[in-house]
Amino acid sequence: MRIGLLGTGPWARAAYAPALAGHGSLDFAGVWGRRPGAAAELAGEYGVRAYDDVDALLGDVDAVAVALPPVVQAELAVRAAAAGRHLLLDKPLALGVAEGRAVVEAAERARVASVVFFTTRFQPEPEAWIGEQAATAGWFTARAHWLGSLFTGAGPFADSPWRREKGALWDVGPHALSVLLPVLGDVRRVAAVHGPADTVHLVLDHAGGASSTVTLSLTAPPAAAGADVELRGEAGVTLLPRSAEGAVPALTRAADALVTAARTGRAHPCDAAFALRVTEILTEAETLLGKDIG
Repeated sequence: MRIGLLGTGPWARAAYAPALAGHGSLDFAGVWGRRPGAAAELAGEYGVRAYDDVDALLGDVDAVAVALPPVVQAELAVRAAAAGRHLLLDKPLALGVAEGRAVVEAAERARVASVVFFTTRFQPEPEAWIGEQAATAGWFTARAHWLGSLFTGAGPFADSPWRREKGALWDVGPHALSVLLPVLGDVRRVAAVHGPADTVHLVLDHAGGASSTVTLSLTAPPAAAGADVELRGEAGVTLLPRSAEGAVPALTRAADALVTAARTGRAHPCDAAFALRVTEILTEAETLLGKDIG
């Protein structure tokens, strides 16, 4: 499968480019970016072609990996799907339900495969744990904390405009939901209130009968940062295990999943349709948070 990379920012450099270049079943064919100079530089590092025109790249590949802000990703994913290209996307799928639905519908019309990179879902220990808990009955409640220090420390994403605008709800909220939904079921009702700075607190009523509480932040003190999920029910108490792996091995598995979905025609659990549902839940929470400010 020939695959092109859309994006040249820190995430494209740190995760996507090395994962695509090192993948045994992919032919990393080229890079397109909104900054031609950055695309040429990144492409040169991997000995692939830099494209000035995104449609030219789409004409030369079977699939695309998108490492761009979600508002840009959604538009280009629709364009790539319409060209018949399989989609390796990042979370969040989009920053609005209509934009996310357009990606899903475009992929369905073109019958192309899609995989959305929810990092935790492609790390072996957490994914095995999620599968085990999804097969266990009697969960009563869950709590999740996804606390980052992006805005209180230093790092390549601290000045990300969309993260500055949307905060933790949209940046780390997808991670938490990607763990909770397959275990506890879809969300029937949402409650949401603000905490300090960009921190938000959600209460979710799940279709399986359990409830969960979720705390999200990108402004936590560095000493308090971290992610954890705890489940309590008839089977007792269990915690989401941590993974020692970084993003590149996890993204390699996401690429594996795309290759398999494209070959078999079977949708992956983390496809665009699942990511759309995450977008719908986040949009509902954002609406409630707006009312909370009012």
